Amino acid sequence: MKIGFLIYGSLDILSGGYLYDRRLIKGLEALGEEVKLISLPWRNYPAHLADNLHFRFHDNWDILIQDELCHPSLIMANSQRRDFPIVSLVHHLRSSEKHPLFLNRLYRKVEKSYLGSVDAFIFNSNTTRQVVEGNLKRQKPFIVGYPPTDRFSPTIDLEHISLRAKRDGPLQVILLGNVIPRKGLETLLGAMEISTSDINVNVVGSLDFDKTYANQMQSLVKRSNLNSKVQFHGALRDSSLKAMMQESQLLVLPSTYEGFGIVYLEGMSFGLPAIGTTSGAANEIIDDGVTGFLIPAGDFAALAEKMDFLSKDRAYLAEMSMNALRRFQRQPGWSGTVLQIRDFLSSEVIRFRSSRS
Repeated sequence: MKIGFLIYGSLDILSGGYLYDRRLIKGLEALGEEVKLISLPWRNYPAHLADNLHFRFHDNWDILIQDELCHPSLIMANSQRRDFPIVSLVHHLRSSEKHPLFLNRLYRKVEKSYLGSVDAFIFNSNTTRQVVEGNLKRQKPFIVGYPPTDRFSPTIDLEHISLRAKRDGPLQVILLGNVIPRKGLETLLGAMEISTSDINVNVVGSLDFDKTYANQMQSLVKRSNLNSKVQFHGALRDSSLKAMMQESQLLVLPSTYEGFGIVYLEGMSFGLPAIGTTSGAANEIIDDGVTGFLIPAGDFAALAEKMDFLSKDRAYLAEMSMNALRRFQRQPGWSGTVLQIRDFLSSEVIRFRSSRS
């Protein structure tokens, strides 16, 4: 197949969604498919909406995959007469995030128009599927392709995990995610302010996506006298991040919304229990009380309580850690997922052509 793949910006962007896009393209090419990347420039939302005035498809593919992130630019282009089906790869909807009410109404209206303009979907989770289907007048063909979680493939055994969890000293927590409001760093810092335990936090993720927010969080750490307990590392190379994950004891990412949350499973590959929230798809990964905890988004008191509990009961932390590794080992492999997605794309090409004949 000749496959078009449309994104904003560069595939080198560090995020879970772009990791998925990179790995999917690489996987499809490994199966012998021809993939051509189409990139639209990153701009603000109004400028993206203005793309509808002039952007049209000039190439012809067997099938076109669009990262749903690009939805505001593509409604008119998708509506043009074309000889190929369009599949939207949905990581999560913008309207699922926390925004002012008037903005979410706009985002929801635009996304509904976009979702109605495509022929089929690749979803990263069942939660994302359910949200999208709630915005459709009729169900369309889809496949749920869980994201790749083999980024690190650490060699780690249960004995090491147990000993690490029971290690004396401060509870070593890692928050892995770009420093943006959705990732919940403010909630973690609020929990640190009221925690009664000795806890150290390493924040790993780009400080450049939202520099204003990142500066606010760094200032909050200083004002709260948490400098000795909270360290900002920025984005790390995989080798450095792997070393830090191996020495951590708990992963915390109290996001206001995650369409899936690759990072939870990446942490579990190191035997790290995860604390996420009840908003979004974290509950597809975290079994509350078994492989980690789920708290309400923004509830820093609940987060402090869970971290304090694990800091004091290292035996329970050890049990959770071993359960987390076992949960990771149950996750479907990425190579099989890519093959299923390729077969789904092939079937969509056949179905589209049949409908036009």
